[in-house]
Amino acid sequence: MKSDSRYTLQRTMIIYFLLIGFASLLVGLEFIAETNRQELKESILTSFEKYSNHEIEKEELFKPIDRLRNKAVLMIVIIMFVILIVLTMFIKNITEPLQHMIEVSKKISRGDLSRTVKIHSDNELSELGNVINEMSSNLQEIILLSRNMCNSGHEFVDRTSGLLECESINKQNLIIIKQEVINLSREIDMVDEFIDYFKFYSLKDQDGHELETDQKQGQN
Repeated sequence: MKSDSRYTLQRTMIIYFLLIGFASLLVGLEFIAETNRQELKESILTSFEKYSNHEIEKEELFKPIDRLRNKAVLMIVIIMFVILIVLTMFIKNITEPLQHMIEVSKKISRGDLSRTVKIHSDNELSELGNVINEMSSNLQEIILLSRNMCNSGHEFVDRTSGLLECESINKQNLIIIKQEVINLSREIDMVDEFIDYFKFYSLKDQDGHELETDQKQGQN
């Protein structure tokens, strides 16, 4: 059974931010614990006492603070490393599929209906990719039906013109013309039924009233 992927992308984003927040929280707690250590306080006080008694040099006075600073730098590096990992996952799982769909959509809008979206995941992005592929497939079907209807129309015109050029139109020729008209009418009805499946954007006049489109008129 296919899992519900409506909120998979949302959960993924939450996990990414939780990872960054969790890493920042751990580093912050570690830094707070380090600054509140009794050993650090005693080490700083001892250094000041020794410096006051001229037992150590000025450079040695700030050694405990230097060690704390080095740990702070290390913690910042850890946070940046976690952010880099999360950013890489974000680019791979979200940004790259979006860019792929944008490129395919642009090519489809330019008339290249052979392009399809290929996303190997189970989230909202894959659903959006499937919708784009379905839209492209519907457009191809409309174009193929229209092309077949145009070809049938040209054949009908050619055959009818040939029959009308005859000196006398007998009953057999009239039957052929009638059958050609019926076939062409069926293909037009197929295209019309397929077009009725779609909903078009509504047109409004200057007063904001919705205008009745050809599709609505046909349904009425």
